[in-house]
Amino acid sequence: MPTEWTVRAITRAMLPILLALTMVEIASGLVLGTFEDVLLQYPSLLVLVPVTIGTAGNLGSILASRLSTAFHLGTLSFDPGDEELVGNALATVALAMTVFPAVGVGAWVLTAGLGGTQLPLLTVFLVALASGVSLAVLAVAVALAATYGAYRFGLDPDDVVIPVVTNLCDVLGVLVLFASVRVFV
Repeated sequence: MPTEWTVRAITRAMLPILLALTMVEIASGLVLGTFEDVLLQYPSLLVLVPVTIGTAGNLGSILASRLSTAFHLGTLSFDPGDEELVGNALATVALAMTVFPAVGVGAWVLTAGLGGTQLPLLTVFLVALASGVSLAVLAVAVALAATYGAYRFGLDPDDVVIPVVTNLCDVLGVLVLFASVRVFV
């Protein structure tokens, strides 16, 4: 990993990554636009979109930060049997299993309070839970892949991993949320 901390070195390392992530975010917005009719029909789902995307990115970022710190400490092992790695991954999924149902109930309550709920509470709860757990598993995979990729390409994970994880979780959040909507609605 290079230890040069100049504006030029950081820009040279990050600019291609940030340009690629910009294209990924544009694709996410286009996918979100295709579901506009469904979102307008079911306001509870409209409330879920930013919260789901943000929460998935946050969970992935927390794991990515832990992996980056372990990398710098020299304790990171990409061995699937590493107890610390498995523990962090399971904690991310367990956190999703508690946070996303609360997010679903909160979205339904907010929409019901504004008089716009069209879906039953159980449906919104199941959509939030299924999408949240799926996103947590994907966020773990993305965080591991991004950290390993940074390691293999000699990049500083502190610079690379969190932008990659949050942007990819944005896209995955949209896709997984609407896949869950198709299953439960």
